[in-house]
Amino acid sequence: MLDFQPIGETRCRLGEGPVYDDRRDVLWYCDIVGRAIHRYDLQGGEERSWTFDSEVGSLGLCESGRLVVARRSRVGIFDPDSGSFDEIARIEDDVADTRLNDGKVGPDGAFWVGTMDDGTAKPRRTIGALYRVDASGSVECKVEGLAVSNGLAWSPDGRVMYHSDSSAPRVDRWEFDPATGAIASRSVFAEPDDETGRPDGAAVDADGYYWSAGVSAGRLNRFSPSGDLVEQHDVPVAAPTMPCFAGPGLTRLFVTSLIRDPAALQEHPLTGIVVSAASAVAGAPVARFRDSG
Repeated sequence: MLDFQPIGETRCRLGEGPVYDDRRDVLWYCDIVGRAIHRYDLQGGEERSWTFDSEVGSLGLCESGRLVVARRSRVGIFDPDSGSFDEIARIEDDVADTRLNDGKVGPDGAFWVGTMDDGTAKPRRTIGALYRVDASGSVECKVEGLAVSNGLAWSPDGRVMYHSDSSAPRVDRWEFDPATGAIASRSVFAEPDDETGRPDGAAVDADGYYWSAGVSAGRLNRFSPSGDLVEQHDVPVAAPTMPCFAGPGLTRLFVTSLIRDPAALQEHPLTGIVVSAASAVAGAPVARFRDSG
């Protein structure tokens, strides 16, 4: 079993998007509804935050050392040293009830980011989509008909893309061309229910296994490359949202979470705080956005 412990003191309302920056040896993550990006120094434990005037759905590392960031309907390059945000693209800017959600940099060096139904009506409508954004600001719609685009991750060789719709709930598997970003041959990879853990954010380990945050069940689910559920790990938070492998050798797991109901803090007081555990398997390295900086 994984022995999860809290790191830092920052508590997110909707923690998401953890990514390890090996150059700085820090963990970046965001609080979507808290409209913030947070940074945790793995060596010294120093914490720092930046706030914005709209939701921060996700982020990724850039070749330049900056971050590619998805705000409510805008994708841009954020420089943590200066605090500047340079917009490169707008996505569904004219749609009132959607916002950008889960996003990651793919093996092709582009930022892949999806939208979700952010309206108040339930069940959520399938009005979201998955997009590919390159450094020039070119936006290509890749998948339509999604309620909550989520679960992006790639196999270690970059030839397989995983993607989920959290409201379905279903995880899909795509053939991926790391040279062009083309996707093909969509198939159902897994269909975890609420009891198993509805799929939220995800990561892939060095052996090609897919780790999915089972947000409805308080656990991490580890699936084999063929889609078999091979391990389940309880997480000491009410609603885990995304795992991330970090640290030297990518041998530590970090997990973000969300506070759905403040009452849940009585039973799970670490909810909203990033938790970490040593992992028996290393993670697969993540790509950087090919920006011009």
